[in-house]
Amino acid sequence: MRLAYVPGYESAGAQNPLDAVTTCRCGSISPTRIYPPALLPSFATGAMSPSASILLLIAVAVTISLILLQRLGKSRRLPLPPAPRGLPLIGNLLDIPADGFEWETYMAWSRRYNSDILYLDVAGTSIIVLSSAEATADLLEKRSSVYSNRPRFPMVNELMGWSFNFAFMKYGERWRKLRRLFHSDFNAESVTKYHQRQLEACHELLRRVHRAPEGLLDHLRHMAGEVIMSAAYGIEVLAQDDPYIDMAETALKALVHASIPGRFLVDLVPALMHFPEWFPGAGFKKLAKEWRGVVEEMVERPFAQSRKQIECSTHPRPPSFCSTLLPAADPDLVKHAAATMYAAGSDTTVSILGSFVLAMLANPAAQKRAQKEVDRVLGNHLGAQLQLPDFSMYADAETTMPFVCAVSREVLRWRPALPFAPHFVDLEDEYRGMRIPARSLVLANIWAILHDEKTYPNPDVFLPERWLIPTGELNLEMRGWELAFGFGRRVCVGRHFALASIWIAVVSFLSVFDIDIEAGEEGEIPAGGEGCESGIRIGFGHTATAVQVLHKAPLC
Repeated sequence: MRLAYVPGYESAGAQNPLDAVTTCRCGSISPTRIYPPALLPSFATGAMSPSASILLLIAVAVTISLILLQRLGKSRRLPLPPAPRGLPLIGNLLDIPADGFEWETYMAWSRRYNSDILYLDVAGTSIIVLSSAEATADLLEKRSSVYSNRPRFPMVNELMGWSFNFAFMKYGERWRKLRRLFHSDFNAESVTKYHQRQLEACHELLRRVHRAPEGLLDHLRHMAGEVIMSAAYGIEVLAQDDPYIDMAETALKALVHASIPGRFLVDLVPALMHFPEWFPGAGFKKLAKEWRGVVEEMVERPFAQSRKQIECSTHPRPPSFCSTLLPAADPDLVKHAAATMYAAGSDTTVSILGSFVLAMLANPAAQKRAQKEVDRVLGNHLGAQLQLPDFSMYADAETTMPFVCAVSREVLRWRPALPFAPHFVDLEDEYRGMRIPARSLVLANIWAILHDEKTYPNPDVFLPERWLIPTGELNLEMRGWELAFGFGRRVCVGRHFALASIWIAVVSFLSVFDIDIEAGEEGEIPAGGEGCESGIRIGFGHTATAVQVLHKAPLC
């Protein structure tokens, strides 16, 4: 699945103080604001000294000059980036596709206008689309202090109750506290304490896939939910129909639905929030009310259970985010950071692993090469009893399993889990002689960047070799795959945890399973993670003892 963000803001207001004090709404001069207060009494009675008359004439002349300069400045303002011609009032509203794949449309526009920066006017909302690594680095990295904000999400944040999620939160003190708290337990060093739990969940995933390969996506979702519920709250989920996982899935499905740009008019016209439900066009309020209840339960219920476990436990429990931080940190911050973890991590993991399966289906030669590399490292090619991978190989994987690492990086490039990274700029800015209006939504088109033909020849082709040097070693200087986790101060703070879960799942799948198309299927590979269960056969073809070893795998 892909999460998108929905733009929506309040109108900008004057940026230049002179705009407010020299002209009325109709554009005429406002005497009570222009004339110096000391002159008003004599002006009102008709009695005026010569010096006062001179001062008045000067004030009028200055005001007229400012108005003329302002109008002249507007005519000489820097141009906006190129864009499709819009319609009166609604601008480019009808140009945005409703199928949820607008990143591909923006990429096509970028090529049509030969520009890596586009401007869209969507019913008065300014949208800037960045479609190159250079533009995103210049603005979102080098000017991160200006471009680190988030747009207003009326439907998602204010009506559905996702304002707790610091991924959607505006830049500020609470955002900094939540991010600092999250980073303290999920930095590259701290996440190693969760590796054992990730390994156990991966082994259970392998068993589930072996028993019922037709339910692959459900198994991936369960694994992702199991790992995150354990790491965030210390809660062990049920083998099936777990209420916590089901609850979060319902909330996330509603979030995905509400996050599609243009899906709800309230995101473009926030004033609609104050209209009653029965008002024409305000039916979204009823939906938001239903979804809000699910979101609130997702935030409150597992946190309450986690606190109860911590307070009542008489024996040591596996580490969790809540158990580590609750004794000292603000409980409200811990609760919201833990809830953010599930919302941010589970869908990303499922999407990336689903794309990995699709890539192996479409590229059997790459699958075989990766399997041979894993077998060589594990010693499975020697005919001995099959060994399953663990995290002892993780630190050296770039050296010992370069092709497997290349496969993982190519998956992140080929099908980025988050095609867009939304930012917000409060003040007007200039870039390459073009004007970026104040209060613009700035979208980093990650899909376009990772499908740039200049950097990645044949970008639609899954080609792990592009990440290797001629000797077969990993090209450590070639970057780009990490863009899938965002930019600047908004980079995903849980990426180290997510990458560990993805790595152990990928290597384990390669060590145990063969993935191919069922006999009789046409073999068409879908474009995204949706439908990747259809016609897939996941069997134990490449290792004879895989089933036996899998069921004997130690789970601590």
